[in-house]
Amino acid sequence: MTLTEEQAGRMIADMNDVIRAGDDMRRLRAEMIVTLAGLGWTQDRIAQLTGMSQPAVSKHVTKLRAAEPRPPLDLTLDQHDVPWLEGRLWGLAEHIAETCDGARCARHVHAVARGRKRFTPQHVDELRRLVEEDLRLHRERLPAGCRAAYDRISRGLDLPARVTAPAPASVRRALAREVQRSRLRGES
Repeated sequence: MTLTEEQAGRMIADMNDVIRAGDDMRRLRAEMIVTLAGLGWTQDRIAQLTGMSQPAVSKHVTKLRAAEPRPPLDLTLDQHDVPWLEGRLWGLAEHIAETCDGARCARHVHAVARGRKRFTPQHVDELRRLVEEDLRLHRERLPAGCRAAYDRISRGLDLPARVTAPAPASVRRALAREVQRSRLRGES
């Protein structure tokens, strides 16, 4: 058997996705370190959570803080910038995928988590359609809060606010995802 150009292209594209996802995650981790430090977390605690040494955490904090000072972050669920709403949608989709066997959005959520899908307008629209379908199909298994959250997210994405956010889009998405998941689990 010989390797066709199409097969080699797919193989290289898959490798590039993994490499890009790794670079994106390293950047996101560095941004999250600075964000957590800005929220008052100690560098020692951040080092424990990240599995990094305290000097490595200190280096990230010093490097990124010097580059661009930022105002403190607001971690309330009700924010209206696009990255925040995308993060909320991602968190809602993950909750649905974990709650309902055979959820339509599960493959998309997995692809986002692995870095195979990015938050492009097309992928966000696709995820919205899948979540909406899951909300309809699994209505009896999902709490009413899921539908209410989706309605707010969807309205916000239809008419996004022009907001200058104090953190990069990837950080806002990651934070919103976690805040949304915590709310759906009843932790906040």
